[in-house]
Amino acid sequence: MKNYIYLLFLIGSLLSLKAQQTPAPAQTEAISIEGATAHLGNGEVIENSLIMFEEGKLTFVGSAMNKIARKGNIVDAKGKHIYPGFIAPAKTLGLIEINAVRASNDQDEIGDLIPHVRSIIAYNAESKVVESMRPNGVLLAQIAPTGGRISGTSSIVQFDAWNWEDAAIKTDDGIHLNWPNSFRQGRWWMGEDPGYKPNKDYQKQVDDVVSFMTNALAYGKGTPKEVNPAFASMQGVFNGSQKLYVYADGEKEIIDAVNSAKTNGAKEIVLVGGYHAHKITEFLKKNEIPVLVQFTHNNPVFDDEDYDLPFKLPKLLVDAGLLVGIQNTNASNFQTRNLPFYAGQVGQQGLDKEKALQLITGNTAKILGIDNSYGTLEVGKSATLFVSEGDALDMRGNQLTHAFIDGRNISLETHQTKLWKRYSGKYEGK
Repeated sequence: MKNYIYLLFLIGSLLSLKAQQTPAPAQTEAISIEGATAHLGNGEVIENSLIMFEEGKLTFVGSAMNKIARKGNIVDAKGKHIYPGFIAPAKTLGLIEINAVRASNDQDEIGDLIPHVRSIIAYNAESKVVESMRPNGVLLAQIAPTGGRISGTSSIVQFDAWNWEDAAIKTDDGIHLNWPNSFRQGRWWMGEDPGYKPNKDYQKQVDDVVSFMTNALAYGKGTPKEVNPAFASMQGVFNGSQKLYVYADGEKEIIDAVNSAKTNGAKEIVLVGGYHAHKITEFLKKNEIPVLVQFTHNNPVFDDEDYDLPFKLPKLLVDAGLLVGIQNTNASNFQTRNLPFYAGQVGQQGLDKEKALQLITGNTAKILGIDNSYGTLEVGKSATLFVSEGDALDMRGNQLTHAFIDGRNISLETHQTKLWKRYSGKYEGK
């Protein structure tokens, strides 16, 4: 009986190994991609381009008419399009696999003010949800915790790794603060009117955040006898080595959050959500606040708002002169693979298509502080890019043929593509 149990355990282990992703090996041969329309992620486009890279770094980005010698493996991409890898900010990818299975849920830790919780150490590089991002060109993400008032620290990863150490390209880049709401929606399940009502505890909740930040700032300036992990972890926000990502949507909340954070020592602030940010763009510009605006495939929150406000909100912010990226914090993790189509939706609202592309490439890289290596196709930067049959911001054209992370030729196979191939064959010839 004991041997039988061991045999079952061994079979289960082998099956689980088979299901795991196998990261691509490091680039050993130069690669030249020729003939594609290159969308650089900074607003520029090169028709009939030549993109070359070695040892994971871009060595040439220009016209294929250039007489420069092609190196290594030459990829004929005539009629196709090439893009920098898309970046998904403020997501819990890899922290939760199945919502109903508590053991697979590491996105929310116990506590209300826990900036010292590091999300990166819980990141599952072998997540099937993470794997499913790659066929749509989403190759990088900021992995952020949720829950509580201050949720913890985020880190930025690439989606082809053995473990979290391999995946991380920037650890503990920022701390995430969920600002209180001045209004709250009635809890219908407790018999309350489901409409919006003033939050009578708003000022107290704000005072709690301000008090925590004030004490953390004082802690860093003094010589404490005992280590306070929560206060110690906030010091990066005060010295500028970490950004403070503030989640707020209403005008009052945004203004209160920015003013309070600045008054209490925060050096760099990023607004996440910003549903009503278009109403206070001058305030945001004055305070140099970039916005990771919520995803476009959504309904308006209030009855008296334009029906298409979520669709055009990123354009309104860009037109106002703000640095803008797109995030989808309020959507399920699996929907992150639709990130390019959120940007494509903004393109349909009148924003130039290349500027729409920047919302998920160059702009997001700048906001996250990784633009020295990622986000655009430029010589010296990481060769994290992909080739698509057509327009990657349109689900009809977003059909990847090649994808590279740091020059590694990654697989585009996932459990979803395998199932698609399996069941599409069922109806062939019918």
